[in-house]
Amino acid sequence: MSRRLSIARSSTVKSVGTYGLVTGALLYAIWAGATAMPYKWQWERVPQFLFVIDENGFRWGTLSLGLVETLRISALAMVIAALLGLVLALLRLSPSWSGRAVASGFVELVRTTPLIVQVSMFYFVLAPTIGTDRFWTGVLALALFEAAFVAEIIRSGILSVPQSQWEAGTSLGLSRFDLYRHIALPQALRLMLPPLTGAAISLIKDSSIVSVIALFELTTAGRDAISLTYMSFEIWLTVAAIYLAITLLLSLAARRFERRLKIRA
Repeated sequence: MSRRLSIARSSTVKSVGTYGLVTGALLYAIWAGATAMPYKWQWERVPQFLFVIDENGFRWGTLSLGLVETLRISALAMVIAALLGLVLALLRLSPSWSGRAVASGFVELVRTTPLIVQVSMFYFVLAPTIGTDRFWTGVLALALFEAAFVAEIIRSGILSVPQSQWEAGTSLGLSRFDLYRHIALPQALRLMLPPLTGAAISLIKDSSIVSVIALFELTTAGRDAISLTYMSFEIWLTVAAIYLAITLLLSLAARRFERRLKIRA
């Protein structure tokens, strides 16, 4: 077990080091490009968009409030996507021809059309019809888009369970629901965790697309800050660093959870 932990820690250190090298190289390239032209950096003005401390006390800045909204949108969309993805995966694995056809058609339609087109269709066509506001329009558009990918992840994980496990459960008289609940899904979870983490990270980054419908989140907050200060480099670099920090923390948390599952197994 100690050897496993040391290997896992070494892998984590390598991953963090790789992220650091890539980020450092990117920042150096941006800095070199900016110094080659007459651009005056104004980093001292960036903190006011993260937090403000004045005579009125402490309050969060525009970018911090946008980050909260990004996490809120992403969390709600991921929960809906996970539930809908599970339903779609089970339909694609069901013996019903109509169920497989509907699920397959939905998955292929969503995966072959750009997200920005789907968000626009939701906002301009479906939202007025079903009466949803701007916030839930963005959440549902992201959820349906991500559900198509989550469905394939869950389906692949279930199919990876050995056939002997299904036969053993059937011989014990388990129903199809109990087979999925007690045999298939617990075993498939270990294999699904890495790609599901990737889907969650992708969803956080894709949430910036909802800025096209003027939904307030991190990217929209960045645009608002740039319109006030004209500090394109500083604001976008700060926004990129925030996205990088979120995705890196999520990746590290998922890897730690994955290691615990392997150790218990």
